[in-house]
Amino acid sequence: MDKRDLLDRLAANGDERLLLGRVWDKYEQCRRRNIPVVTGFLSPAEQELVRRLMGALDVREGWLLWGGYDTAQRRQAHFLPDWQTEPDFEAVAALRATFYEPNSLTHRDVLGSLMGLELRREALGDIVLPADTPGTAYVFALEPAAQLICQELLQAGRVEVTTQLLPLEELPEFPQAERTLQTATVSSLRLDAVLAAMLHCSRSMAAELITAGRVEINHLPVESVHAPVYEGDVFTVRGKGRFGLTALPGKSRKDRAIIEFFQY
Repeated sequence: MDKRDLLDRLAANGDERLLLGRVWDKYEQCRRRNIPVVTGFLSPAEQELVRRLMGALDVREGWLLWGGYDTAQRRQAHFLPDWQTEPDFEAVAALRATFYEPNSLTHRDVLGSLMGLELRREALGDIVLPADTPGTAYVFALEPAAQLICQELLQAGRVEVTTQLLPLEELPEFPQAERTLQTATVSSLRLDAVLAAMLHCSRSMAAELITAGRVEINHLPVESVHAPVYEGDVFTVRGKGRFGLTALPGKSRKDRAIIEFFQY
């Protein structure tokens, strides 16, 4: 299968095709010149498209997704030369924004102010407002964008803001939300069976949600009740919530698959 055919098979629309084409070009640049090459920040859905592309190319090593800290949601694709094993840490800049009215700004307020600087979305990674440090936001960005933010971001909404570049090694550990793990057994590791267990509903009801286009796996829509599921998958069900499949511990005594999951 040539490049055009593969992109047509993986992409659902022109935007996805353009994204995958650019990522493929960066991968080839890395292999051809044996230098590290990095994309802009990708949404979770875009990251899943990149995973599918690299899987289709049978590339298992020499690349990774990273966004400045271990649990980042928006991450870059890092393509590594044969002499490098870690991401290019200099490809991500971090800054701390301080505002003097604690709890006055939300993630949306900060993002809106950053976009008001006419930054491209791919130039911005995560925006973290830790609950344990009110009045502080941490912003991850490409280096040129971080420099611009420090120069131009003076307020968010009507709140005065000061910013400071921060070395990655000085970042605090961001607390993760506590989640209750649940366990269930399913007849098979296909979408309708697993979704029924997570939603505590019948398999036919789960199938209706899937075929109605209300279900995403790893932030991409899926309409096949037979779709296989894997450890680490994230399921979004419109109107029902989002679930993470954390483990597949094995089989029960009745030879049913055991799943471990949580609801966000």
